[in-house]
Amino acid sequence: MSPREIRARRSRVPKRTIWLAAGIVVLAGTGVTAVSVTGGSGDTGADDASRPAQAHTLALDGKDPKRRELPRTDTQLFSLVGVSWEDDADDFEGTAQIRTRGAESGTWTDWRDLDFGIRAPETEEGDASRVRGASEPLWVGPSDAVEARVVADGKETAVPDALRLDMIDPGDEKGGKGRGGSSNKGGNGKGHGKGEPSAEPGTGESASATVSATPSGGDAEPTTAPEQSAEPTPDPTAAPTTGQPATSDTPAPSEEPVQEPTAEPSVPTPSEEPTTTAPSTPNEQPTAPAPSADPTQEPTPEPTEDPATPAPSEKPASEPTVAPTAEPTTEPSAQPEPTGSTSPAVPATPAIVSRAEWGADESLVADPPSYLDKVDAVFVHHTAGTNAYDCAESPAVIRAILTYHVTTNGWNDIGYNFFVDKCGTVFEGRAGGVDKPVRGAHTYGFNGYSAGVSLLGDYENGGTPSTAAKQAIADLAAWKLNLDGVDPAAEVTLTAAGDTGVYETGEKATLHTISGHRDGYATLCPGQALYDALPAIRTAAGASPFTTR
Repeated sequence: MSPREIRARRSRVPKRTIWLAAGIVVLAGTGVTAVSVTGGSGDTGADDASRPAQAHTLALDGKDPKRRELPRTDTQLFSLVGVSWEDDADDFEGTAQIRTRGAESGTWTDWRDLDFGIRAPETEEGDASRVRGASEPLWVGPSDAVEARVVADGKETAVPDALRLDMIDPGDEKGGKGRGGSSNKGGNGKGHGKGEPSAEPGTGESASATVSATPSGGDAEPTTAPEQSAEPTPDPTAAPTTGQPATSDTPAPSEEPVQEPTAEPSVPTPSEEPTTTAPSTPNEQPTAPAPSADPTQEPTPEPTEDPATPAPSEKPASEPTVAPTAEPTTEPSAQPEPTGSTSPAVPATPAIVSRAEWGADESLVADPPSYLDKVDAVFVHHTAGTNAYDCAESPAVIRAILTYHVTTNGWNDIGYNFFVDKCGTVFEGRAGGVDKPVRGAHTYGFNGYSAGVSLLGDYENGGTPSTAAKQAIADLAAWKLNLDGVDPAAEVTLTAAGDTGVYETGEKATLHTISGHRDGYATLCPGQALYDALPAIRTAAGASPFTTR
């Protein structure tokens, strides 16, 4: 039975109702309807001056059953666009192209193809009555006009029913930030080790193993990195203020070098070796003064031992100093223990920008997250959008994808568990806790075993992933897999939960624990350039400080 027949026979049970405030506007001269959707609660983590994300739609009607066209049409402001249709079981085979007019420049872009490598989850979430078939969303930047054409080809004899154009305005959430914020939100479900958020400014900067650099079109990235590097500066200052004992887990290694020099000067002050033996046995210090007092009396009558008397005579003076220095000396002696003993159980957490920080509209998410037993693999994706975005725009891109996945696809939340931008910043994706095995909607057939991380940009049509992005993916995957004791450089055998175009339902698939989307599902994602970088990413993940494997 074909995937379409299987999905057509599945009962569609209305799962939940999303409470949304919707406004309908008829665009003058087009004869089509635009629907604006905003969150109902306004709980976005931003201030009152923020403009919430909105979704606008334009129906793509026409008499030709195999073709739909939309002439150049003025629209409300949008920055992300895609096409969708009524029945997600109807796998569209054809081409869809769009071009847009820049809101600031007033110029029209060239025609761009929309990708169709997206599929609803193989769970009740994918069976909800409001779930629609859709293309991958395409980030185009602030635009105020659009032109579209959709053509059915191959086995298709007609375009899907209720075809429409979906345009997303990500809004202006003041809480959204790029690079610097971190999150370690917990959630209901299976508990994992609670890794503390790292205060390091960049995810990939602290890694001991780096992915080989390729000269790419990322020259614009250094311009964004300095801009965002100003934000991490408060983080190191915040770490000391919170107190090192509270963060004495693994994230504190960046502060240990500061403690070590402070402890060393205190110990060398008594330059004699006896002082070094005293702290090594602090419990015996109370008994040490007694023998030290006897030698002090014996050498006094002996003039030959006068040179030696200073050493014993200094012991009483050093003993008071040893008592306070015993505390710092215990800290250095304890420091190697946390780094060696706790890191296997509680690995360090890469810096992750939280949903509140990038401005997620939580009112869009109606149902609580669901959890896996464990994360056996990480699938790498790309968003297939433009590579010309500025890293300061990354939060807006992710807000738009959240709105698209909920209001267009009809899913409960954003599909990916994590995002990475070309500057190497990691963002929290689907809610539920970054250190929890949250079930996402990213790799049809294998969502029940894996986490999904998507790199912002298009790496199929000339884009090249930056070194910072590749290292961030490696560190993130290493950390995420390490929570469940999975080797990031190994292979795993998983059972396909649906017909993916690569595997049939129930078929065993042997995959890398860090795989590309195309390894499990018939798609070009994550793009050839990023897919070719996966072997080096696996090597870097195996050597990452965020894994103990």
